[in-house]
Amino acid sequence: MMKSSPLFAGLVYAVAFMLAGTLLASLVLLGTNIPEKSWLGATLFIHGIAMLVGGAVSGKRSGGKGWYHGGLLGAMYTVVVWMIGFLAYDAGFSKEMLGLAVVALLAGALGGMIGINLKK
Repeated sequence: MMKSSPLFAGLVYAVAFMLAGTLLASLVLLGTNIPEKSWLGATLFIHGIAMLVGGAVSGKRSGGKGWYHGGLLGAMYTVVVWMIGFLAYDAGFSKEMLGLAVVALLAGALGGMIGINLKK
């Protein structure tokens, strides 16, 4: 199924990188005295890297319009993250979520463009 859908493949890779980054950040947070509230930049960085990788995978597998596939993946990723936050924590759409949406769309589109060029 992953070969037939570049968006699904990109989403799987993005979630895997996001989980690895979150685990690493959690270990750093556990071992230091840094307050959790100061981690917004690190969180956006983790999501950005995850979307860059996911967009590259999606773009490489799509065969064309990498920016479109990567941007669409960014939108899907944002919706999935928002739904998890809404269902698990009753969190609404906030300015932080809007920041995540911008980062996900831009990083996903850039990753898609990179992925198209990796195919050659």
